[in-house]
Amino acid sequence: MQSISLSQLRSSGLTALPPLALYIHFPWCIKKCPYCDFNSHAVKTGHSESGLPEAQYIAALLADLESNLPQIWGRPVSSIFMGGGTPSLFSAASMAQLLDGIRARVKLHPDAEITLEANPGTFEAEKFAGYAAAGINRLSIGIQSFNDQHLQALGRVHSAGEALRAIDIAQRHFSNFNLDIMYALPQQTLAQAQADIRHAIACGSTHLSAYHLTLEPNTLFHRYPPALPDDDLAADMQEMIEAELAGAGFGHYETSAFFKQSPQHDYRSRHNLNYWQFGDYLGIGAGAHGKISFHDKIIRQTRFKQPSEYLTAMASGSAIQSETEVDPAELPFEFMLNLLRLTEGFPLALFTERTGLPQQRIIYQIEQACAEGLLSRDLHWVKPTAQGQRFLNVLIERFLPEA
Repeated sequence: MQSISLSQLRSSGLTALPPLALYIHFPWCIKKCPYCDFNSHAVKTGHSESGLPEAQYIAALLADLESNLPQIWGRPVSSIFMGGGTPSLFSAASMAQLLDGIRARVKLHPDAEITLEANPGTFEAEKFAGYAAAGINRLSIGIQSFNDQHLQALGRVHSAGEALRAIDIAQRHFSNFNLDIMYALPQQTLAQAQADIRHAIACGSTHLSAYHLTLEPNTLFHRYPPALPDDDLAADMQEMIEAELAGAGFGHYETSAFFKQSPQHDYRSRHNLNYWQFGDYLGIGAGAHGKISFHDKIIRQTRFKQPSEYLTAMASGSAIQSETEVDPAELPFEFMLNLLRLTEGFPLALFTERTGLPQQRIIYQIEQACAEGLLSRDLHWVKPTAQGQRFLNVLIERFLPEA
């Protein structure tokens, strides 16, 4: 293994700061799904008519943003993503108040992508018209499947009929929306996975996210594993999905992400692209994570996870549970963990631009991965091969820091 000097490990400093996005976490759901490892909690009654402390939480989010303005002062925000949990449990009036408060505090790009995650069981035509009026211009809908048997196995609270109704409402108010679809579900056949993806294509979405169901730690499925398709069948499903979407005019730009190709509009998720290109993001809300660059360092922040704990901490002035500077020795792995998810690869110069480290810090590992058929490269560009995309975890491990 090539030895790395201390001077090569140290960051030489960023000559320019990367784009900045804003992530807002809403930690409540109607019901916790057995496969979900996100910070989400079932709604409890006793706060408001909806069971949510809406007014208190919106005020806390704006206070959280305001307390962190010194770290991002003057930097434009290119996108906002409201994730969860289920943000669409909140009223349109609350979302309008939140977005008005954000616009008053930060320089929001006039063409900013503003995405709201929504689940079919929370769709009401009037509410979603209000979301659009508030400035939300993109939806991400958690469909997962159009098969009632599989939806029940996943513990989803909606039916296939409710999913179709939600998509109909979305189309009335939004010209840009994503559908989340999962495959390799309990007892799922290849034909059933194909029916799901064809149904999703027929619904007219501009973006599709196709995720392999995985048994994440600290979930009910991990404790009580269901019978899932074997690796060969799951790989067949993945190849089928890629072929079906390519045939329907979707571009495959990230491991699980596909966009409807159009000469008029780029339907790739700008917010997610910023993550994958190692951009910055301020995360506010319970359990939110953030990455913020300065000219001489990169920091990561984590907010308190439990909603009540977050609200209490924010009332005292700050909800940040931890803030750490990223060790320069960890930066090559963190950079590659994101960039290698992009099917088109990345320019080598971006490594130095986003980390402040010299390209030599990753050249040896890149050359080794090329020799193994996992990467291809020329003088300026690095790209995962088809084999590298299939064995992405193996490829990324090549950039782990030495013990």
